Amino acid sequence: MLMRRRCIQFESETLRKFPPHCRYLVAVSGGCDSVSLLHWLIELGYRKLIVCHLDHQLRGRSSQADARLVKELARKYDVGFESGLANVRALAKRKNMSIETAAREARYAFFAETARRRNCRTIFVAHHADDLVETFLINLFRGAGSAGLAAIREISTRRIDKVELTIVRPFLHVWREDINDYVREHGLRFREDPTNKNLDPLRNRIRHRIIPYVEKALSRNIRATIWRTAAIAAEEEHWMENDALLLQQADVAAVTKNCGYLLVEKLRELPAALQRRAILKWLRLQNITEVGFDVIERVRSLADRDAHTAKVNLPQDRHARRRAGRIFVE
Repeated sequence: MLMRRRCIQFESETLRKFPPHCRYLVAVSGGCDSVSLLHWLIELGYRKLIVCHLDHQLRGRSSQADARLVKELARKYDVGFESGLANVRALAKRKNMSIETAAREARYAFFAETARRRNCRTIFVAHHADDLVETFLINLFRGAGSAGLAAIREISTRRIDKVELTIVRPFLHVWREDINDYVREHGLRFREDPTNKNLDPLRNRIRHRIIPYVEKALSRNIRATIWRTAAIAAEEEHWMENDALLLQQADVAAVTKNCGYLLVEKLRELPAALQRRAILKWLRLQNITEVGFDVIERVRSLADRDAHTAKVNLPQDRHARRRAGRIFVE
């Protein structure tokens, strides 16, 4: 019942901008969260959905079973279906990135290609409140600034392979236990991903070890407090991005919309806080992930008049280089 009360609230806020009669993509992995999202949208009258499922080829027959379930759900609800394959392990090795980062990159590349082919630029994804808390902590531990701490928002845009994709997260107010209740209430079938219990990925360690430990040590539920902090950061970031003067300064410095470089002289004119903001925005548009304070400061050092180096390391075995008054990624 709690889930339904939350969902009605989402419909009046997040989903108000996305009427049910329009066509949308929806990302469905086959797990509990995305299966709930698909069912909930169907219940709200969204009948022009295109279910998108990417097989990461990480779990053999189990991954294939995920794909079959999602295809069956699309058929059951009489909505569109798009599937794809990606060798995530090979991608991670080739780009020198974690499996989790490679999987995310592969997914969004698949979503962008589907959006282009289907002429549909909006996708619903099932990120929820616990995801927001975990991402906030990950970025905090990486030394991200306020923009990094506001990384997950209910509505955001991401440019991938020349496709401007609008990402909608209507479950961002919903906790994992409420989704579990919704699944039980409606008797929904879903696939359990055993890798969610693997403690190697940082996110899983935060979920299964760090948050429970802190809650036990403090004798309080810290998730709601962290969620509110993340929400405030997102609101402040939204205000900052839409402030005319700051937006103009950042865009002049970064020249990110049509160019793949930073203008060194323009970057030097900005205060340090805006330099970092412009660099973070630019790095994201260059598809550089796992950006923390150290990465931003390395790039910022290239604009220093006394800098003796013209090249710094970035994640994923990439580099930022300064040449002829410009900083670019290679």
